[in-house]
This record gives sequence, structure tokens and C-alpha cells, in this order.
Amino acid sequence: MARYTGPSCRQCRREGTKLFLKGTKCFTEKCPVERRPYAPGQHGQSTARRRKSSEYSKQLREKQKIKRIYGVSERQFRNTFERVATLPGITGHNLLAALESRLDNVVYRMGFAASRKAARQLIRHRHVEINQKTVDVPSYLVDPGEEVRVRMKSREMASIMSAMDQSTRGAPLSWIAVDRDTFSGRMLERPARTSIPIAAQEQLVVELYSK
Repeated sequence: MARYTGPSCRQCRREGTKLFLKGTKCFTEKCPVERRPYAPGQHGQSTARRRKSSEYSKQLREKQKIKRIYGVSERQFRNTFERVATLPGITGHNLLAALESRLDNVVYRMGFAASRKAARQLIRHRHVEINQKTVDVPSYLVDPGEEVRVRMKSREMASIMSAMDQSTRGAPLSWIAVDRDTFSGRMLERPARTSIPIAAQEQLVVELYSK
């Protein structure tokens, strides 16, 4: 499956805002979005001078922003949307809740990885267990009550220790409980929109896919 492997900051510049794709490094490094607040490429500055974007452009950019925040492919994003579109409730909220329930995001939210990209690597390398069984699929959807933990043999990894040392930044999430002593955590409930800390207009994505 094709996945973007270029500079993370380039994606942030394209969306015109910090996406925090590099985890805690985004808090410490001088962000290129602040130094060059326009899209990358030779036409980036001329694009920034355009007076008005079309409605379709706004919807597309919002979809791209959310997709890049969670690091999913176009097919994964579309499949997730089609799955939640049949569920009761607000489709946009259900979409974000499904993306937040992905194992790679849960590992990142629990503080065991510095970024979602790092969390995917931990999972692929079989460092993460769910209910005492190794799971190596980053897109696995975690259900409320399931225990997510780092394998015993992996708990002394420098990347995990460093991520946990810096994970105290920001307020804890109400839908996740973490036990740092046992390198484990649980999803207490499905995340509500008010407890998902990303700045996104998910309704624009619903409008885009509803055409």
C-alpha cells in the first residue's frame, strides 16, 4: 500500500496549520509553517495570494487534513467513512471516533509512542498486545474495555521510554485510562467529539462524500 514517506512538515505547510505529525518534536522545533506560511512547491506563494477558495476546495482540504493527521490512505479513509455512514448519530462525529479507535492512534494517545507514525512501527514490529495477545495490525479497532499494553520484552526500548517521559504534556483524555507502571491502558468508552483534541470541521468531509 502506497504511503507518503516525505517530510512531515511539507504536509503541514500544504494544509496551512500544524498537524503535529512529528509528535512532541512539533512543540520544540521551529515549525516551517510559521517560517513559510504558504503551500510547498514553486506555486505555493502564488496560491496563498488567491482571494477565495471554492466550496469544493474547502471540503477537499479538510478531508486531506484529517486523513494526514491520522496517517491513513485514501482507501482506508473512504472505507471508514462508508462504514460509519450507516451508524446512528452524527456521521462526522462517528468518523472521528472510528479514527481515534484505531490501534495506532490509541497507542499514541496512551503515550507509548511519540507520534502515530512511531506507533504504527511499534505495532508492525509486534511490540503491542491487546488482551495479552500480540496484534500487528495498526488499523485494528479497539473496543471499550480492551487492554492495550506494551510487551514485557519491549518495555525498555529507548523510544518507548522517551515517549512516556514526554507524554505528560497536555490534559489526559477522559475516554482512556493509562497505567504507566504496567505499560498498559484501556479504552473506557467510545470517544465523544468534545473529547477528541483535533481542530477539524468533519462536517465538510460528510458534505464532500455526499455529493
